[in-house]
Amino acid sequence: MTSNRATRFAAAYALLRAAADVADHWVQTSHQAGTKGQHDHHEGQSSAAGRRACAAHVATYTATQAAALLVGSHVVGMRLRPGRVAAALAVSAVSHYVADRREPLRRLADATGQGDFYALGTPAHPKRPTTADGTYAPVLGTGAYALDQAWHHAWETVAALIVSA
Repeated sequence: MTSNRATRFAAAYALLRAAADVADHWVQTSHQAGTKGQHDHHEGQSSAAGRRACAAHVATYTATQAAALLVGSHVVGMRLRPGRVAAALAVSAVSHYVADRREPLRRLADATGQGDFYALGTPAHPKRPTTADGTYAPVLGTGAYALDQAWHHAWETVAALIVSA
């Protein structure tokens, strides 16, 4: 396979994106998903526990992306520079941690006028089957999730650009 920059970018992005979905939805534990955004300002929640859960998730997320790049690039015959791969994975990991702590992304949404969209479709958790106003809101997709995924896609694009250089 010809390994020009455009081809490397396309392959790297596809590998990073697929690995991100697997890492976020299959590798991440329920505990990590439910704890990684905890901050002390929420009743009974620990910021330290949130940071630990988020760091553990980001570690497996980054390992999943690294494995995808390693195996995928070998399968398609694409040579990647280790330093660029490390830099790309660092960008992906740091940006993922920031978003998954939730509060920074919520603040960014508020600052850019997307606060209402961020709150759109806020679901009721099975442990609390109603929203604050007492209504039931069982939804999977939310504005927060959509903005989270858009953030991740954008940074994975940056990572793929770094890998392909």
